[in-house]
Amino acid sequence: MTKVAIVYHSGYGHTAVLAEKVAEGVRDAGQTPVLLKIESPAQDFQPLIDQITEADAVIFGAPTYMGDVSGVFKVFADATAGVFFTGAWKDKLAAGFTNSHSFAGDKGHALESLTILAAQHGMNWVNLGLAPPGVTAAERGPDTINRVGSFIGLAAQSDNVSAEISPPAGDRETARLLGVRVAEAAARWTRGAQPALSEAA
Repeated sequence: MTKVAIVYHSGYGHTAVLAEKVAEGVRDAGQTPVLLKIESPAQDFQPLIDQITEADAVIFGAPTYMGDVSGVFKVFADATAGVFFTGAWKDKLAAGFTNSHSFAGDKGHALESLTILAAQHGMNWVNLGLAPPGVTAAERGPDTINRVGSFIGLAAQSDNVSAEISPPAGDRETARLLGVRVAEAAARWTRGAQPALSEAA
């Protein structure tokens, strides 16, 4: 089975909820999720890096703090420099998700940071693949899929309440669908795309 690593930092539990839903989507697609939580900037990141290296795809997740990924996630990203020099993640599939209190909060910038991290490793980015809701702002309720209207990855919104309540159902389902999309893409990629590319080279 195809293995999808989900590496994430969660400051207050809301981004962790999304990571769990992404993992659920990977399982729903018949593939194997590997949840890798970044606990602190002082931890040994090598076990996480090794598991990402063994995976067929990776989904990066971080809250958006002050307009970018959390500082803890950035410390992890910097720790992957050794992988950059070996090219061990080249041609893996990658995707990303983020979460913040506001509907904007420059979540797009945080997602761009995740795409740039993937690009520097030579990875291939999988976008969200869900159109924004074709409804009015008033109709864009908590159960709406991709209610924030992001294309590059999942952008979720959480209120300052318990993670048991927020993010709402629509954002959780969007996270699950991202997991399904990446798992299905990774299964196709590992089954057929890589040999085909190798033969054409």
